[in-house]
Amino acid sequence: MTAILSRLRTRGWLTSVYMLPLSAVMALPFYYVLVNTLKSQAQTTGSPLALPTSPDFSTYRRVLDQVPVAAAFANTLYVTVVSVALMVLIGAMAAYALTIRPTRFNRRFGKLLLLAFVVPTQSTLIPVYQIFVRLNLVNSLNGLVLVYSAGSIFCWFVIQGYMATLPFEVIEAARLDGCGPWQVFWRIVLPLIRPILATVAVFQTMWIWNDFFTPNVYLSDPGKSTIVLEVYTSVGQFQVDWPAFLTLSVMALVPMVVFFVAVQRHIVSGLLSGAVKG
Repeated sequence: MTAILSRLRTRGWLTSVYMLPLSAVMALPFYYVLVNTLKSQAQTTGSPLALPTSPDFSTYRRVLDQVPVAAAFANTLYVTVVSVALMVLIGAMAAYALTIRPTRFNRRFGKLLLLAFVVPTQSTLIPVYQIFVRLNLVNSLNGLVLVYSAGSIFCWFVIQGYMATLPFEVIEAARLDGCGPWQVFWRIVLPLIRPILATVAVFQTMWIWNDFFTPNVYLSDPGKSTIVLEVYTSVGQFQVDWPAFLTLSVMALVPMVVFFVAVQRHIVSGLLSGAVKG
């Protein structure tokens, strides 16, 4: 027993020796971004890795005065919340329909969804954009939400694997008690799959909040820009105001960092629940 404890301690010590330098390397970009928001343009260019001689918060005030940060945050929040709600709901409903009723048609339809899941988004960009032009959904936040709703396929793919492990005896008992399909879904299935719903919602939230490609393609009105687009437009054609650019980057990153720290336990619990049940 003593030998086993000694080996475990040695492995823990070796893991710490390995992880601490790796963590320092991973944290270096965040350090670079943060310290340079507190410097002038000359200090950022001359000594980007040095600590600021005297922290200067004027860049934050200047960015808030010159950039519509509040509107960009509101646009991003609207698109993220509505898109994630739609994706999780549609994905859960699709997983319920295809898992609870494993008919031949449902199995074939599931294979078709898997085929759509592996198709690159870039390969369908032009035809989808043309369709949205005809529907007058380009340069619209609701149109952007509709584009993101295609991520329901990913939600379905993750949720259906978790849903297949549910105790179907509970569902059958609810049916015998007179519950219809909708009642079974809302009252029985959704509470049981809450951990994986939270996990999927976290992943999709982080994707949409940090996404640059889709808003850049479908939005052209500056008043409808997301926060990531505002970071992009802060880069000039011939000159870059590095303090302002990095300050906007921090403003875009901080909400997601706080969000991830607050909900990381839901990610772990959802993945572990699926692994244990599987």
